Amino acid sequence: MTELKCKPVLHDHKAFLAKAKKRKGFKAAYEDLEEEYAVIREMIAARFKSGLTQEGVAELMETTKSAISRLESAGKHAPSLATLKKYARAVNCRLEIKLIPKRSNGRSKMNAV
Repeated sequence: MTELKCKPVLHDHKAFLAKAKKRKGFKAAYEDLEEEYAVIREMIAARFKSGLTQEGVAELMETTKSAISRLESAGKHAPSLATLKKYARAVNCRLEIKLIPKRSNGRSKMNAV
């Protein structure tokens, strides 16, 4: 069986965003993916909390590490509800999806996904 303990890679997300926001078109593209990024943050946090690596989750889901890597990235891949359920079970979680009414300024409040 694959080693299942997670060894997180250090990443300064605030520094990354500060640098990236200077690029033309980045802010609009990033905001267009707001919900996807929120889901991904939840997925990665749950995986870290469970102590699993991408390889460990892949083994439990009977798929490949590259498939998990695609699930945990935004933009090109929109996972099915069935896949999200399998991921949730693999990291010992329950999947909960909420539709949250928009605030008066037209933007949705995405505290938890």
